[in-house]
Amino acid sequence: MQTQPLAPLMQDTPSLADRAYERLRDAVVDGTLSSGTKLSERSLAAALEISAQPIREALRRLESEGMVETRPRSGTFVAHLDVARLYEMGYIRAVLESASAGLAARKAGPADKAALQARLKAIRVATRQGDAAALAAANDAFHVTLHTIAGNAFLIRSLQALRAYFRIGSMRVLASPDQTRQALAEHAEIVAAVAAGDAERAESLMRSHALRSLDVAFPRPLRHATDPGP
Repeated sequence: MQTQPLAPLMQDTPSLADRAYERLRDAVVDGTLSSGTKLSERSLAAALEISAQPIREALRRLESEGMVETRPRSGTFVAHLDVARLYEMGYIRAVLESASAGLAARKAGPADKAALQARLKAIRVATRQGDAAALAAANDAFHVTLHTIAGNAFLIRSLQALRAYFRIGSMRVLASPDQTRQALAEHAEIVAAVAAGDAERAESLMRSHALRSLDVAFPRPLRHATDPGP
C-alpha cells in the first residue's frame, strides 16, 4: 500500500505558549522573577491575560531547561541558578557554538555570508552608540544566524535550550564597554573565517570567544565548584 506524502505545515506566528515561555524566561533572566519565587499558573495567566494552558506548557518547557523546578506537595518555583551551574551551562554552550561556527563555515553560501556581514554591522553600530538593548538584540541575532547557516536541527534545538543561560551571561559581558569592543573584534574574526570557508579556524575562534566571555561573566573566584574547563 502506497503511503501519501505528509502535507507541509503552514508557518504561523508564535503560539501563546511560545510567547508565554519567552516572557517568563526573560523575567527569570532579568530577575523580575527571582530565585525561589513560587509560580502560580493562575496568577501568571492573569498577569499575561491568557488562559492557564499556555502557562502550563511554558512552565514545563522552563522546567526541562532547568530554569524552574517542581517540588512535591509544594508547587513550582524559580530555580536557584548559582554561579557554578551558570558557568557549567555556559561551557556546554561554548562547545556547541564552536561546532555551529565550524558547520557554518563549511556550508555558507554568498547569501549566508551577506547575512552574517549585516549582523556584524548591526553589532558594530550598537557598540559605537553604546546602545545596550540594541547590542543584546544584535548579538543574539548574530548567533541565531550562524545556527541557521549551520543547518543542523539537533544542534539548533540544543542551543535554543541554553538560550536563557546565554542571555544571563551576555548581560554581564555587554555591561562593559571594553568587553563589547573586544567582542566586536572577535565577531569580525569569526565572520572572516566563515566567509573564507575555514571551518577549523571558525570553530577555534568561536570557542575562544565563548569561553573568554564566560570567564568575564563568571570569574573563577565566584565559582563554588570545580569548573569543567581549563
